[in-house]
Amino acid sequence: MAIARTALPDWERVARQRTYWTTSYKRTWKGSAVSSFVAPLFYVVAMGVLLGGFVDDSTAGTDALGGAPSYLAFVAPGLAAAHAMQIAIGETTWPVMGNLKWHRTYYAMVATPLTVPDVVAAHLSYVAFRLAVTSGVFLLVLTPFGVFESLTGVLLAWPVLVLVGMSFAGFLFAYSATIKDETGFAVVYRLMVIPMFLFSGAFFPIENLGPVLEAIARLTPLWHGVDLTRMLVLDQVRPGAAVLHLTVLVVLTVAGTLLAAWRLTRRMAD
Repeated sequence: MAIARTALPDWERVARQRTYWTTSYKRTWKGSAVSSFVAPLFYVVAMGVLLGGFVDDSTAGTDALGGAPSYLAFVAPGLAAAHAMQIAIGETTWPVMGNLKWHRTYYAMVATPLTVPDVVAAHLSYVAFRLAVTSGVFLLVLTPFGVFESLTGVLLAWPVLVLVGMSFAGFLFAYSATIKDETGFAVVYRLMVIPMFLFSGAFFPIENLGPVLEAIARLTPLWHGVDLTRMLVLDQVRPGAAVLHLTVLVVLTVAGTLLAAWRLTRRMAD
């Protein structure tokens, strides 16, 4: 099949795919309800409330918790950022594989006037929608626990969480468009998702990792997302660090999107 090699998407054609993605979400949202809406509450109660009960209260408000008034207030923003990462990865691994290998939906799409960048832009726009919904629900779940210090910070943290997820989405889309079978996803979860979830500052300050591992942690997009989300909701914004975090997340989002379009074009042209 000849694939049109267009560098940028046509946003009018991207918008025309809204019906497909809306219909797909209406038919499948119940299957993701637990992971998207119930899991956040379990995360907060298990890690923030129950585990937090074992954390010495004398550390609250000190450098040991990054200035957070409690362990729950420290861990909640990290859990929100990590949840955004997991949602983005879930939407750009198996679904991409399915649209290429089993359903072959992408092939049907590019048989119309749609180009590969149009298809990628529409899929990633849907991922951004999913991130906005789930991140919004996560923040609402956290509200009764009294961990927010600034309403403005919470409102700003919402799009930041979407950006955190999107910084992963493009690269995972590209990876999913490269591998030939689903066994490659095990590598993603074992070597990337789980280590970052545990060691990117969500549960404890990365300074506790030691100099070498701390430096590695600072290179991960999740750490940038966790630190930025935490400083926003705790009203402890450090302007220089915030600009750095935003720059990294935006650059990764743009680079990942371009890489996804390139890899899908190569894959479908084979």
